[in-house]
Amino acid sequence: MIRTARAKDIDSLMEITRACAIDMISKGIHQWNDHYPSKTAFINDLERNELYVLDANETVKGCIVISTHMDEEYKPIQWLTNNNNSIYVHRLAIEPSMQGKGYAQKLMEYAERLAKRQGFKSIRLDTFSKNQRNQRFYDLRGYQRIGNVYFPNQSVYPFYCYELLL
Repeated sequence: MIRTARAKDIDSLMEITRACAIDMISKGIHQWNDHYPSKTAFINDLERNELYVLDANETVKGCIVISTHMDEEYKPIQWLTNNNNSIYVHRLAIEPSMQGKGYAQKLMEYAERLAKRQGFKSIRLDTFSKNQRNQRFYDLRGYQRIGNVYFPNQSVYPFYCYELLL
């Protein structure tokens, strides 16, 4: 079940994202680290009512942030749509032992349905340039690669920006 996150979910989300970071690093993907995702980011997401969790048998197994806030790093990108009518997806994570079972697909389907219901024209997101698995995931969902952004506290490598027209 996908539901709006609660304050008590934050510690579980930190454990999940740390486990994801360790898993990615073990595969040579230095996308997340000790600085990102941060507890502060999740608290801000929660306060804006933009944090959702995948709850399996009353245990949080994953998360997604579905936001209307455009990060500063995204502003130079030549998006396919105007900047005032898009949803942004961040911090999509599934507990590593649960990956490969379609849970990330369910979270993205949820975000896409929510965006359509609320009348948004597109969904925007970024994924790490060294994370080919994520790139294939978004390509197969019909997202178009638009440009690159850099997050200096995360990596010297770019993050690819994607957009899906709804």
